Amino acid sequence: MDPESIGRKIARQRKKADLTQQELADRTRLHGGYGYSRSHIAQVERGHKLATPAFVSSVAAALGLQVADLYGQPYHDTLTSDGITTVVGALRDALAYVDVPPSITSPRPLSLLEEELRIVHGLLQQARHTRLGVLLPALIEEATVHALEAGGERAWRVLHHAQVAAVRLTRKLGFEDLSELSAERARASAAAAQDPHLGVMVSWRRTLVMMARAQWRPALAALEYAARLVDLDRSDSSEILGAIYLRCAVLAARSGDEAAADGYLAQAEEMDARAERLQHPRDRHATTFTSGNIAVHRAAVAVEVRNYDAALQRDARVTDQQVATTLIPERHAHHHIDMARALAELGKPREALERLEKAQRIAPQLTLYHPQARLVTQHLVDTQRALPSSLRRMADRMRIT
Repeated sequence: MDPESIGRKIARQRKKADLTQQELADRTRLHGGYGYSRSHIAQVERGHKLATPAFVSSVAAALGLQVADLYGQPYHDTLTSDGITTVVGALRDALAYVDVPPSITSPRPLSLLEEELRIVHGLLQQARHTRLGVLLPALIEEATVHALEAGGERAWRVLHHAQVAAVRLTRKLGFEDLSELSAERARASAAAAQDPHLGVMVSWRRTLVMMARAQWRPALAALEYAARLVDLDRSDSSEILGAIYLRCAVLAARSGDEAAADGYLAQAEEMDARAERLQHPRDRHATTFTSGNIAVHRAAVAVEVRNYDAALQRDARVTDQQVATTLIPERHAHHHIDMARALAELGKPREALERLEKAQRIAPQLTLYHPQARLVTQHLVDTQRALPSSLRRMADRMRIT
């Protein structure tokens, strides 16, 4: 995060818009969900309360900003030191080719590109952003040559999955414009591959953009429509519907409808049982739809509705050894960041820091670039008189002062 905290940034942007705290609070109610009181906004601005994802999205929408503007993304200093800035430029170049292919005389065969996609998928699961970024530009360019010159469903499918990987990477790094461009490219290649389920998954991923804009209910409507397009006779239907219901649960929670969120979680569990019964694959579309992921979402929903005690109770299910083994590093680290949020809100800084350290050990780059990990770290720095050495090291790595 940049030297200006998110609270000070919100206060500055609010004053720039000539709004009082009460007027900003009133505007947040226009976007659905909880709405936020004047006192809540005041406490966030002073650094006494955490800025949750729902809060940041609501305030950004109320101020006509992107969430990245308030988070301070992309985190250029850290990106440069990790060598990722150059990679992002190469990705922009690779995604620029639409009608005319890159000047590559001998692209690798599709079979080799498919093998590299499997490596890319593994790197995404492990949140190894630097290594992933090195592979992606060339993979997209070579797949583009195959798709534009030879065509065929197989070539377009390879290109689609490479573009989806770009969506995921650039969103995590805070490049919203590049993530949206990647999603548009992925939608076009899904249509060319003549697989309607690929298009459904693009819609599923695009709701993350709507979520960031506090468009909870429109995103829910989009997902409910996408669910109706799923062909139940296909073996990937359980995974797709399960992933849709989990996303719906988080959206409903952010809109303040806990009962609806619990209903979507129950539907996801039905898809989990269906996949088990019919022996359907769980990760054909890189959703990592497992019982462990459902448990993670149950805890996340409790965090989103600010029921932090329930979140910690549900955490016990996630930390169960049998469940934990079904989680990829990305999801496991993300869960620890959610629990760090809950513990920080409950006034347990030591336990919150322990969760951030666990997330960092599991997926260091995800934790480094995750806005909420940075916000919790900033909150711990601001509210403690003496900083433990581990917190100081984490803050230094994130460029937090």
